[in-house]
Amino acid sequence: MDIKPIHNEADYRHALNTVKPYFEAEPEPDSADGERFEVLLTLIEAYEAKHFPIDAPDPVEAIKFRMEQAELTPKDLEPMIGQRNRVYEVLNRKRPLTLKMIRNLHTQLNIPAESLIKPTVQTSVY
Repeated sequence: MDIKPIHNEADYRHALNTVKPYFEAEPEPDSADGERFEVLLTLIEAYEAKHFPIDAPDPVEAIKFRMEQAELTPKDLEPMIGQRNRVYEVLNRKRPLTLKMIRNLHTQLNIPAESLIKPTVQTSVY
């Protein structure tokens, strides 16, 4: 294989262009092309993780995203957060999540705990 580490943007673009054809016709996993594809994807993922990290979302955004995905309403969150007014306080960033709320949201809605324990971004009200 003529695969080299990705050290800079030019190497990264070259690796992307190299794997591009494989997405239209993915090679067999145990073939030489399949192994080349897998190695290149691993290198690309490592480079992207280092140079283009994606932060975990804000806890409220993570909750709203899961609500949208599962077509949930604030009423559906009551068993995990508390009474409806408390749910709205959390969703409007007026009240922080408690440890109990975090555990409930994580276990019942499968929201990653690392997203829920991150500090909530406060929005200013004018």
